[in-house]
Amino acid sequence: MMDRPTPPYHLPVLAAEVAALLPVGSRGVVVDATFGGGGHTRTLLAAHPQIRVIGIDRDPDAAGQAAALGGRVTFLAGNFRRLEELLRGVGADEIAAVFFDLGVSSHQLDVGNRGLSYHRGGPLDMRLGEDSALTADEVVNGWDEADLARIIRRYGEDPSAARIAAAIVRARPLHDSADLAGVVAAAVPARVRRRAHPARRTFQAIRIAVNDELGALAEGLEAALRVLSPGGRVAVISYHSLEDRTVKRRLAAGAAGCVCPPDLPVCGCGRVAELRLLTRRPLVPGAEEVAANPRARSARLRAAEKVRP
Repeated sequence: MMDRPTPPYHLPVLAAEVAALLPVGSRGVVVDATFGGGGHTRTLLAAHPQIRVIGIDRDPDAAGQAAALGGRVTFLAGNFRRLEELLRGVGADEIAAVFFDLGVSSHQLDVGNRGLSYHRGGPLDMRLGEDSALTADEVVNGWDEADLARIIRRYGEDPSAARIAAAIVRARPLHDSADLAGVVAAAVPARVRRRAHPARRTFQAIRIAVNDELGALAEGLEAALRVLSPGGRVAVISYHSLEDRTVKRRLAAGAAGCVCPPDLPVCGCGRVAELRLLTRRPLVPGAEEVAANPRARSARLRAAEKVRP
């Protein structure tokens, strides 16, 4: 019997678009803050032979992927919310760009040993890195019904949050991700089960809570804007509305200049834009890319340039 081909660690989404957002002939350091399988870094290195890349990832599996890319790549294990601290450790300066590819990699979904996929059984873990103190088991089997409903509604944006939380509490103890997916599927209305997988939003919500993903994004994005050299660029790929909204609002706020009333003859606020938006609307994958990689369908890429220290 022939062996099945090993699936790719992770197919990079919008890789050419990310590379194009860097100035041609860019020098200095690019920080790939979500290194994963290194797919975006490979594209960046090929497009910009003068740069070097510092790859950051919470997932220890990513270190081996970085080692295969040679001397132009330095790998740092850690959470990108600690971006400044990590970069100080390697003496990085003249940061030309910082890139974030948010969410979960194909590798993390396919391996199954963290319970991130609702399509297969796995432990109730859902940590994206070993630095998370909380696990999905604590959330699913320990949190009260009201707190469960709150995070499913807030982070999963699921209108069935109360029904799902009540069903989880009744079914305790749940032993693995297959148990959780089954309980959620049985709790939602039949019309929901006929559309996308009914557990998708609940799994997203619990994963976000376990990893404090929105808190990490806000901190990491602020850190990126601080470390960028003037003229440096930040680019972020998000996969759901909560992430995209966070990125959109922060970049728009940074690109806003004077906010005085238009009839005021002299600016009184003194506000000067720190950013220039490079994407007025988010870039999205084309039909060909989505056909080749269905997980790309929800991706949204936003970017900005730092115009002042």
